[in-house]
Amino acid sequence: MKTKITSKQIALIAVFSALYAVFRIIPIGPMIGLSSSFSLSDALAPLIGIILGPFSGGLTIIIGTFSAMALGKAPVFLGLDFLPAFVNAVAVGFLIRRKWLPVVSLYATVLAIFLLSPYTLLFVQVGSIPVPFMWMHLLALIVLLSPISSKAIANIRKTNIAYIALSIAVLAFIGTMLQHLTGNLLFQLVFGQPIGGYTTEIFAGYWNMIFYAYPIERTLMIIITTLIGVPLIKILKQSVLPFEDPTTDKTKHEKTPTTNQPI
Repeated sequence: MKTKITSKQIALIAVFSALYAVFRIIPIGPMIGLSSSFSLSDALAPLIGIILGPFSGGLTIIIGTFSAMALGKAPVFLGLDFLPAFVNAVAVGFLIRRKWLPVVSLYATVLAIFLLSPYTLLFVQVGSIPVPFMWMHLLALIVLLSPISSKAIANIRKTNIAYIALSIAVLAFIGTMLQHLTGNLLFQLVFGQPIGGYTTEIFAGYWNMIFYAYPIERTLMIIITTLIGVPLIKILKQSVLPFEDPTTDKTKHEKTPTTNQPI
């Protein structure tokens, strides 16, 4: 099936690319092991996926990232800085259209690569208990595979604010953890040998610190995404969101009027 881009989508891509670029130059916390910081734009990525879908959303992230570079945001990952948020937006964009297979496949692939990387620390010793470094990423995968994700996708189309908020939080949780995994892989690729000089021991030291920081950081991202997303989704519902397309929602709620049928 061919993807047709409308003038409305072009306008939304332009608006959200500019918004993403501005958000990207607003720091909200340092990146451990790097002379850079996380940006407010990380909280916008899943919303871009929800509103614009996987293709327009992914394009928006790319345009917004390079626009931010033009505005002075220095690249960290050899120009591949768009990739973590791109994966987030694309995954959530597919989810909102009820296409689980691409998202599950992508999540499983990224997780497997991270698990197999020689630079990955699989367990962190918390007292006498070894805890998986990726416990929160595994939890997000469980949520993705459970009825919770399908319920979130259904409920975001409702008008109840509580339903919308919980749905955004669930989708943002899945997207932000996939983004974090992708960012971790880029960290290893760019700063590990042979490109960078980090050894397995150096990475292990950073992973031990990141282990305690990332749950707080990712939870904060989800909260910000939800706070921004609820009013934004409510406003955009008035003009019919792009994810409410004729192949999914409208056909379920609308009947084709005829001269013999009451409307």
